[in-house]
Amino acid sequence: MRFHVLTIFPNLLDSPLKEGIIRRALQAGKIEVELINIRDFTTDKHAMTDDRPFGGGEGMVMKPEPLAAAIRKVRNEHIHSHVVLLSPQGRQYDQAVAKKYSRLEDLVLICGRYEGVDERIRRYFVDEEISIGDYILTGGELAAMIIIDSVTRLLPGVLGCEGSVEFDTFSRGGIKYPQYTRPRDFEGYEVPEILLSGDHAKIAEWRFAAGVRMTLEKRPDLLASLTFNKAELRVLKKYGVLLGKSGERRN
Repeated sequence: MRFHVLTIFPNLLDSPLKEGIIRRALQAGKIEVELINIRDFTTDKHAMTDDRPFGGGEGMVMKPEPLAAAIRKVRNEHIHSHVVLLSPQGRQYDQAVAKKYSRLEDLVLICGRYEGVDERIRRYFVDEEISIGDYILTGGELAAMIIIDSVTRLLPGVLGCEGSVEFDTFSRGGIKYPQYTRPRDFEGYEVPEILLSGDHAKIAEWRFAAGVRMTLEKRPDLLASLTFNKAELRVLKKYGVLLGKSGERRN
């Protein structure tokens, strides 16, 4: 998979791409990341990528000409590119979007700056707008890195343990079960006995119930996206996880 990041500060992404899973994915050829400097597509001697907004107002707006030229370059070389503008006005980024992106060949991420980009870029050159949350950053570079990271780990062969993706938090829509490691007794706090039993079926049941319980406690809003079959409902009842009336209606 290829990521194409359009930015006026490509060095901001340099260090994260040299660490951890992302570095290994790059070295293994699982992904390619092209950092495209928008300034390279300007035509004036000062390489200006922004200008005052028509109608007045505070701040600067990113000019359409260099952005359009950069987008066209990528699309001419990769005709199936999906172009995403990182913007606080966009759709909220979540695991479902990450999974959708992981099936693409070329993902173009436009990193906005200042007061945003010229509306004509948004309307006529972009396939989708994405926001990573209801807060404002100084630019889209950190958001682009979050998307690259979350999508890369979903690609086949990237993670050392392939099955871990299936059981991630939000992989089904809820929160992942709690995790424990050595020592068995830490300052008087012990690991749940069932995890030491060696009974994988019972451990799986406990983890499922524990994950649903944590979802109820920490993110009850996520329950609207969860459905349970009769066997799962029996497991939840066995471990005392009470879903209430909404849970009783689940299939």
